Amino acid sequence: MVEYPDQTLLRFRDDEPHDEPAVTLDSFIGQSNAAAVRLEAGDDARALLPQIDQLALIEVSFPGYRDGRGYSSARILREAGYAGELRAQGDVLVDQIPLMRRCGFDSFAPQAPIDIDVLRASLERYDTPYQKAADGAVPVWKLRHG
Repeated sequence: MVEYPDQTLLRFRDDEPHDEPAVTLDSFIGQSNAAAVRLEAGDDARALLPQIDQLALIEVSFPGYRDGRGYSSARILREAGYAGELRAQGDVLVDQIPLMRRCGFDSFAPQAPIDIDVLRASLERYDTPYQKAADGAVPVWKLRHG
C-alpha cells in the first residue's frame, strides 16, 4: 500500500496516480478522448463497457456511507475486465475498505482522514473470505466442501 501523508489518496497500486480530472459519464459518452471518468451513485457502469480499454481511472462516488451502489459498479467493471485504477471517492469509512477491495477498488479518496493502523488491522483481520467476490479469492465454504 502506498501511503500519502495528507491522507487524501490511499492506493493499492504500483503505478503512478492518474492526474487527469475525471469527466462525468454523460460527458464521456459524448467524447472519445477522456481517460478518466467519474460515476455518480445512480450511473450505470455498464455504459462504460464499450470503451473500457481507453480508461486509466474510473472514480466512483460514494455520497453517503450507506449508499452501496458503488460496490456493484466496481464488481461489474472488474468482471468485465477493467484493469485500470478504480477509485472510491467520498464518504468512505475505514471498515468499508476491506469489502471495497474485494469488489475491485484499488484506490480511495475518503472525505475524512483514515487511520492507517486501523486500516492495516482491518485488512489483516480475516485471511479467508466467506463469500465470492470480484477479487477471485476462494471462499472458505468452497475450501471446506470443494
